[in-house]
Amino acid sequence: MRIAFLVAPEGVEQIELTDPCQAVRDAGGEAVLVSTEPGRVQAFDHLDKADTFPVQEVVDKARAIDFDGLVLPGGVANPDVLRLDERAVAFVKEFFHLGLPVAAICHAPWTLIEADVVRGRALTSWPSLRTDIRNAGGTWVDEQVTICDGGSNTLITSRKPDDLKAFCEVIVAEFGKSTERAAR
Repeated sequence: MRIAFLVAPEGVEQIELTDPCQAVRDAGGEAVLVSTEPGRVQAFDHLDKADTFPVQEVVDKARAIDFDGLVLPGGVANPDVLRLDERAVAFVKEFFHLGLPVAAICHAPWTLIEADVVRGRALTSWPSLRTDIRNAGGTWVDEQVTICDGGSNTLITSRKPDDLKAFCEVIVAEFGKSTERAAR
């Protein structure tokens, strides 16, 4: 199981990156940090700078076909930067085109909205995105974790850091199913 974690060079909520990465590793998978720029990404603990993490692949060279799934961590600034980057948006769209599972937490659905992939899907997020999701044709629900199997792939969404335990359990299970299907 090889999972891409797409983040901007600065602004990702650290725990929304590190907890899902560790869950993937604990399940025997590979968590690959993909960003729009090489070097290191600056994570945040809410509004305070936290740790930095090395970028393993740059979105220009990364291909969705080389992964079993995609995680979009939140943080307010992270998805706001990603949704303005055409390369990042194209990378997200590629996962949907290939039918690969995608997971997003907190503010990360902003990137999904920009990729125009929420229409007709039920998803959750940080509450302030509710109107954005509805305006993009999605159905916003207030649930810890939402799994939507609409279209050709699975979309997993979660609201906030407090939901990380459930989010991590679901992404590992869903990405595992995708890996099993691909092996057949």
